[in-house]
Parts: sequence; C-alpha cells; structure tokens
Amino acid sequence: MEIFLKTVSALNDETRVLLLRFLDENGEVCVCDLQNSLNMIQSRLSRHLKILKDAGFLRVNRKGVWAYYSIRTPLDKFRLEALEEIRHLEISLPLLKIQNESCKI
Repeated sequence: MEIFLKTVSALNDETRVLLLRFLDENGEVCVCDLQNSLNMIQSRLSRHLKILKDAGFLRVNRKGVWAYYSIRTPLDKFRLEALEEIRHLEISLPLLKIQNESCKI
C-alpha cells in the first residue's frame, strides 16, 4: 500500500507530471540539462526527481559527477498506464537545452 500511495502522491503535482513527460519525450537526460531546459533551481528539481524515483517512475545513472535521469523500465502496469495518460495531456514542453557538451552520454 505504501508504494501505491507514493505513486499517487507523486502524480499529484504539475511539475512532476511535466518532468515525467519531458523525460518520456527526451529519454535519458543529465540533471544539469533538466535544470537548464526547465528553468528550475537545483534544489527544487532534485526534490521532484527524488519523489518520482521513490515512487518507482525514474532510474538514475551516475557517471562521474553527472547524474542522468530516465523513465525506469520495465514499468509495472499501474505506472505504465499513468504514463500513457500523461502522454495524452496537452502539455507545452520546453526544448531540451544542452548546457554542457561534456555531460552528454
């Protein structure tokens, strides 16, 4: 029940829904590029990413000083259906802005 409640709670925020859609569209993205593309301060972005990761939506891949976030695969049926619903929302996504070429995979 706890993970279910974390999942539902994670989806109850416009910024986190935007993050999920952005990562779904762009694939694995460096946290610095998320910050730059979404124009978010690091502390706020980190908080939202942690909530989504704890809710089972995201995976983090650390390479040196860089952290890359992506949608976790495979997703269970509940999270997959939630992501499918998010894909159908009319959300204006910003373009992916690469801040630093050295953090590209």
